[in-house]
Amino acid sequence: MDEYEKEVATERRMKDEFMARHPESPFVAETVVGFRGLRYYPIDEQFRVRATLKRLDLPREAFLRTNRDGESTMRFLGELEFTLVRRKLHLRIYHAGEGVGLAAFVPFRDGTSGQETYGPGRYLTLDLNETDEYELDFNRAFNPYCAYTDAYECAFPPAENDLPVPVRAGEMVWSVDRNPRTPNTVVIDMVEKARARTAASRASPPSVKRAPAARPPGPKSPAKGRRTATRPVKRGASRSSRSRR
Repeated sequence: MDEYEKEVATERRMKDEFMARHPESPFVAETVVGFRGLRYYPIDEQFRVRATLKRLDLPREAFLRTNRDGESTMRFLGELEFTLVRRKLHLRIYHAGEGVGLAAFVPFRDGTSGQETYGPGRYLTLDLNETDEYELDFNRAFNPYCAYTDAYECAFPPAENDLPVPVRAGEMVWSVDRNPRTPNTVVIDMVEKARARTAASRASPPSVKRAPAARPPGPKSPAKGRRTATRPVKRGASRSSRSRR
């Protein structure tokens, strides 16, 4: 194993440790059972390629559809041009705006999506530079958190980022049972689940609040002048139940 393979293997091991134990892991935060490590293709250097960014004159606002049928607002920067498996390809690259620094976002689908990899797509990230020359390493492609649980909202790749080749590199689908074939499939599934929850809530009888049990009256105060109670009164006690002297 050369230094590059050791580096990628170490990253994968560290990510497994994060997913298994860290409170911000989707498996820990949402109590997703059955985690035994993420699944990956073997490291293959043919999926590590050079790419050139062809920038737009000005970034353009873009709206990427999400798994909840919403929109994620991004800035479309331009297209990465590269050659993979002897084919000239391109991918649109996005920036999420303030708070992410120079990190850019490349969502994509390919010929494995919906079968060996997560149907709605996978992600790559890279740091922007002034040369506009980049390394695209599909061995580091990863799934969005919505691939593991419905608790997260994730942006889908645009149609322009559907690669016409299989990319057997990077992270594979975590669970066959959680692998919608396309972005439309996952949206339809989420809508059907929401309708089922609404129907169930309408079908259940309304809850009836029971009146609190009556309390016996407190001791009557003597005929002499009233004094302030020296004992604390529990919250919720009625005025008539407070002791008087």
